[in-house]
Amino acid sequence: MSSRRRFIQNTMLLGAGLTMPTVLTAADFGRYTRKIKPSDQLNYGLIGCKGMGWSNMNAHLKMPQVNCVALADVDQSVLDQRTEDVFKLRGTRPKQYKDYRKLLEDQDIDIVIIGTPDHWHCLIMCDAVSAGKNVYVEKPIANTIEECQLMVKAQERYGKIVQVGQWQRSGSQYAQAIDYVKSGKLGQIRLVKCWAYQGWMKPVPVLPNGPAPAGVDYKMWLGPAPDRPFNPNRFHFNFRWFWDYAGGLMTDWGVHEIDIALFAMGVSAPKSVMASGGKFAYPDDASETPDTLQTVYEYDGFNMLWEHATGIDGGNYGTTEGIAFIGNNATLVVNRGGWKVIPETESKDGVKVPKVPEVPHTPGIGNALDLHAINFVEAVTANDPSLLNCAIQTGSIAAINAQMGNIAYKTGKKIYWNADKNQFTDKEANQLIKAHYHNGWELPKI
Repeated sequence: MSSRRRFIQNTMLLGAGLTMPTVLTAADFGRYTRKIKPSDQLNYGLIGCKGMGWSNMNAHLKMPQVNCVALADVDQSVLDQRTEDVFKLRGTRPKQYKDYRKLLEDQDIDIVIIGTPDHWHCLIMCDAVSAGKNVYVEKPIANTIEECQLMVKAQERYGKIVQVGQWQRSGSQYAQAIDYVKSGKLGQIRLVKCWAYQGWMKPVPVLPNGPAPAGVDYKMWLGPAPDRPFNPNRFHFNFRWFWDYAGGLMTDWGVHEIDIALFAMGVSAPKSVMASGGKFAYPDDASETPDTLQTVYEYDGFNMLWEHATGIDGGNYGTTEGIAFIGNNATLVVNRGGWKVIPETESKDGVKVPKVPEVPHTPGIGNALDLHAINFVEAVTANDPSLLNCAIQTGSIAAINAQMGNIAYKTGKKIYWNADKNQFTDKEANQLIKAHYHNGWELPKI
């Protein structure tokens, strides 16, 4: 890992016209790269600083031309922690904001990273591009289909560079797997399986409502979500398991895997969706989203199956997560560990032989999140959205398909999509496409 990190750092320095003669600490790296002239530097603001927001910022700070000059978060303790994290890396302390809108007023900021809970993504991204900022937004891009479509319109209206944090798109094993699928060697693909079995996920304990922690602007955290008393279960990481803010594993993990599946198969919208599941593992815990789910998508010529389960690791093909393309000649399995091809066999002269050569497990090369960040900076520097590995249009396809799975689950029906009208044929399902903003916040008007 250390040699790989040195390679990435040297590659980025060479791109900036610099060289690194020795192995440096992270802090030394930041000080050394101040040789970059101001016109080549990119000033970032991070909005939502705790989890993936900081992981994304940290990945970008490995590039010498990137500076973190501002942080926005509703939790003062998180702001203080990340301020010191930036100081350790670069020797400077960014400005702090509790309200992201104040950060967007800063004309010195070129780029914002959005790492907030899902229910905030649409509003902040639309505000950011209208303020002239390029954006790196976490996945899933939004919590409703309507918001996903608005975000695409906002990017197209304002013309800014918007990358979605579906970083598997920058992983070498996924690129190789996609090329193999498109080569036709698997034969007719009749089924694509996507899954996430998350053994580390334990029951969310039932906790009483109470006051928000000191230093937390809870009203701002709620934003456009329904007004509810503060509960620690709904705050920070666990917001994912409550419908007001997110869509559970279907959208949290689903967008990663579904994105690769749809891109490889060359499709964007299903003909129909049906889903079945529930809280079968932990029926009495505090979460709302299903801990067990199977969703079947029908596309032209093949089906796609999404499934997830919490508390167990026994996923398909011996892996906790992944995508399997099941064809007449072979099955290709790809996940974050690598990819492989498992051939079908046929009888020739009484001997079973593989229909195609086996491809043994082939791991990915490099850190895909770091490479995704590099790809974004390359696109921003060139002012060319076509260079992006996961533009907002791409992110919207994965998020919309994942939202369709949740809508099918909520309605309990097999629902049909009318692509010409951009809606379902079912009235109840169409109601769930819409976003409903609260507490005085309004859906962006593009």
